[in-house]
Amino acid sequence: MVGRVLLSADHGPTEEVLPVSEGDGHRQRRLARSISLAGLAAGLTLLARPAEVAAAIAPAFPRERLWVARLLGARLAAQHAAVLMAPRAPVLEAAAAVDALHAASMLPVLALPRYRRAALVSGTLAAASAVVGRPPRRSR
Repeated sequence: MVGRVLLSADHGPTEEVLPVSEGDGHRQRRLARSISLAGLAAGLTLLARPAEVAAAIAPAFPRERLWVARLLGARLAAQHAAVLMAPRAPVLEAAAAVDALHAASMLPVLALPRYRRAALVSGTLAAASAVVGRPPRRSR
């Protein structure tokens, strides 16, 4: 989906979602919803059960740092709820940028043995979400 700002005489600026093609637009919206439903579920799970998630994914993750997992859960829940509510190009681009920044921030953490597995899982999922969740670019 690609957004374009239009000027409406009675309502001010509005955004129009322009799919690359009808089929591509439908697939992109479905993909964005699927990624966001999974991200929302992951975020809510991290918020509600950070110890269980850490034990399953990264057993070496220090229990005194579970607040970091909750913080990530809150960010994931907010970001993916926003995408579900407004799956438009600017929202998808912002979500992809946040995921790319998160993935990049995990690179130095890979050097820390206690956090390596959590950083690898979190960074890989964020990188994948950043790549797959971006709206397609329209060629002109």
